[in-house]
Amino acid sequence: MSRLAELRQHRLVWPFVTLALLLVANAIFNPGFLHLEWRGGHLYGSLIDILNRASPLALVALGMTLVIATRGIDISVGAVVAIAGATAALMIGGDLVVKDGVPVHVSRFPMGVAIVAALAVAALCGLWNGLLVARVGMQPIIATLILMVAGRGIAQLLTNGQIITIYFAPYFFLGNGFLAGLPFALFIAAAVWGALHLLMTRTALGLFIQAIGINPAAARVAGLQQRAIVVCVYVFSGLAAGAAGLIVSSNVKSADGNNAGLLMELDAILAVTLGGTLLTGGRFSLAGSVLGALIIQTLTSTIYSIGVPPEINMVVKAAVVFVVMLLQSAEFRAAVRALAIRPARSTG
Repeated sequence: MSRLAELRQHRLVWPFVTLALLLVANAIFNPGFLHLEWRGGHLYGSLIDILNRASPLALVALGMTLVIATRGIDISVGAVVAIAGATAALMIGGDLVVKDGVPVHVSRFPMGVAIVAALAVAALCGLWNGLLVARVGMQPIIATLILMVAGRGIAQLLTNGQIITIYFAPYFFLGNGFLAGLPFALFIAAAVWGALHLLMTRTALGLFIQAIGINPAAARVAGLQQRAIVVCVYVFSGLAAGAAGLIVSSNVKSADGNNAGLLMELDAILAVTLGGTLLTGGRFSLAGSVLGALIIQTLTSTIYSIGVPPEINMVVKAAVVFVVMLLQSAEFRAAVRALAIRPARSTG
């Protein structure tokens, strides 16, 4: 097989092609799209905005990848994003005090404590989902649907149905800060991806997750701690959603129990599938999921840049994703080739 044929069969080729086409489309409709400017010690530009805004979705998609790889699904991640953001906002707040005649906003709790607490709450949400799936035996979509509905209500109870504004400036660094000229949120997502990549490739855990996804019964007979692994991936999914919630609440400097993370679970599932992970379990790609998150965010920017009315942008987004998924389907491409070859033979 030629190197070109091998390259075309690589699972990341189509995500890369899709992302490249979207970037080209943006550059055509917005001539300044690719322009980067160094200002105030860091980079500015549309590409930087996409990286920054895609970081929370990339985190959620990484957690979703491992869940889907074990034949599961987690549709509660959007609610967990809201819960984590609300927890951090309540603990940080930002009371106004006067020091030396100057009004200063201070945190109710140390910021590190608030962050750990928010992540712990998110991990507990993942543990709840994992126990329902692995121990109680509920269908994953039903188990996580419970938290999807109840979790949104919990977030609204924490915020008392209001938008909680955060005034503590150091907290804003998570979602708005820069490190080495790039968004700090990007480093968080990259660190999580790097740690997961090493864990999946340098230990047997990646093979265990694949085995559970391919054949759970055989994995159990082989002696794998299937239930423990399933619980752990749901806990990680909760943690990843919690980290995304911290970034989102930091970025908008507030917590909104009603709208924070709304429909993020659908974008995460789309990102995972666009990246080549099979919804039937087994084969998964962490890098592909990150590419999928970038595709989703770039597609959103494209839709806005070409002036698509807000009331139909979801339809356009769904149509584009549908076409991309068809192009990624080997069966669909084979059928198209068969249709193209058949008329050629008949005319010959």
